[in-house]
Amino acid sequence: MPIFNLDMLQHLRIQNFALIEETDVDFSKGLTVITGETGAGKSILLGALGLTLGNRADIGSLHDKAKKCVIEAKFNIKAYQLQPFFETKELDFEEITTIRREITPEGKSRAFINDTPANLAVLKELGEHLIDIHSQHETLLLKETNFQFELVDAFAQTTILFLDYKKQFSSLQKLRKYLNELTNQEIQAKKELDYFQFQFNELDEANLKIGELQALEEESKTLENAEFIKSNLSKSALAINGGDENVVVALALIKQQLQSVSKFGKQFSELYERINSVTIELKELANDLDGAESDVVYNNARLEEVNAQLDKLNRLLKKHGVTNEEELLIIKAEIENKLLQFSSLELQIEKTQKEITIIEKQCKTIASELSTKRQQSLSGIEQNIKTMLGSLSMANAQFKIELIQQKELSSNGLDTISFLFTANKGAEYKELHKTASGGELSRLMLCLKALLAERTALPTIIFDEIDTGVSGDVADKIGNILFDMGKTMQVIAITHLPQMASKGSTHLFVFKSDTKDKTTSSIKLLTKEERISEIAKMLSTGNPTETALKNAKELLNA
Repeated sequence: MPIFNLDMLQHLRIQNFALIEETDVDFSKGLTVITGETGAGKSILLGALGLTLGNRADIGSLHDKAKKCVIEAKFNIKAYQLQPFFETKELDFEEITTIRREITPEGKSRAFINDTPANLAVLKELGEHLIDIHSQHETLLLKETNFQFELVDAFAQTTILFLDYKKQFSSLQKLRKYLNELTNQEIQAKKELDYFQFQFNELDEANLKIGELQALEEESKTLENAEFIKSNLSKSALAINGGDENVVVALALIKQQLQSVSKFGKQFSELYERINSVTIELKELANDLDGAESDVVYNNARLEEVNAQLDKLNRLLKKHGVTNEEELLIIKAEIENKLLQFSSLELQIEKTQKEITIIEKQCKTIASELSTKRQQSLSGIEQNIKTMLGSLSMANAQFKIELIQQKELSSNGLDTISFLFTANKGAEYKELHKTASGGELSRLMLCLKALLAERTALPTIIFDEIDTGVSGDVADKIGNILFDMGKTMQVIAITHLPQMASKGSTHLFVFKSDTKDKTTSSIKLLTKEERISEIAKMLSTGNPTETALKNAKELLNA
């Protein structure tokens, strides 16, 4: 059996809350009992502590409406692996953590964790790790699957194995979610794939080249006007250098005349050179015109081919809303990238499916081991609970855990769990909430938490008058259970029965004081002699008798 012996809640300071002006309470390890007359303020203590755990504040709870209310609690959290929580919430981690709530006279509430401001949601989440307040009505937890598995795993010593499973299962769930997203993307992509493939093929077959459109347009015009172009080119060549009368012949006469005067000065010589250059250029031009005329051929088949390509290019330009081949090539590249992404998507789906298969196999292996060990632990749990229930005057009560293995993995492994109960011999087992009374549920919950406390580090647990409505003998048995729980954890019990009060390692007494104009509540730690007197008062009416004092001593010595 692990021994934790922790005192998580160490100190509580209350200022200006309800009937309390100001008080400081130190808490110890083991079982602390709190007693006091009805209305003395025991519930006020719980209310103040509840504020540090994230409960909502009420301006009506201020003792003096003109002053600020301050509740401060110190917790030793060294053994509870809470550092990741503090890091996640961006809080300073301290082994001795201080939580403070302040309520102003205007009704504003502020919360601090180690002097860092915190909202109520964070405070409440942290509070769930620190204090477990168990009241007569706290039985809903019995129906919670997480609590049920926590108990079984603690007894089966599979808590660490279960944590490993949850880590693997979480990875599996993330992969399944990712695969689902990929599959949806693939479905959508498949709807668009044929369309994109058609567009790509259409652009690819067009064999796009930058500048092609302009070249085709010019070629089309040339082919369409071939006869007209040939005729004019031929006439032009003939006029320059053809027949008896042409431009070159006329220039030859001019050239001869200028040559004859060129020797009379530089300016005449330059004029001759210029006419000579023009004559040479015209002869070359005439040759070029002849060549261009020869190149122009009327080809109807080529014209149809050019016009078909032009039509295709213009249709693509209009379809994609662009103006040139360069923009079409950009669109083609974008479509090609989408097609490549689809291929990549198929590969990613295949890869993810393989990863899921591997992790699923690992999860099933761990889950099978969990199921086996859990099943082996059930009889031990059931027998322990039966024994404890018997000691609480429920001798005929039977408790059973039903663990059924499923085919599909879940957050708890392959198992589903049910807590079944019957209070009478031979009666049919039924689910707890369908068969057990409030008192039976309360005692059963006590037994389950006591069993859990033996095997795991629980937060401080506060029992709020769990002994209400039970006999002195049963109260004594409940007190023994709480005392045993106090060996491994911090237990605080608010009680009105002397049998319970005598079990505490520490005894706190809540009392009221009346002055001329107000009533206040206070709390103090009782000495041994004061404990005898207080328990004796609980055993009798009025002033304690000698017999009551003797019985009180016997209870304490026991």
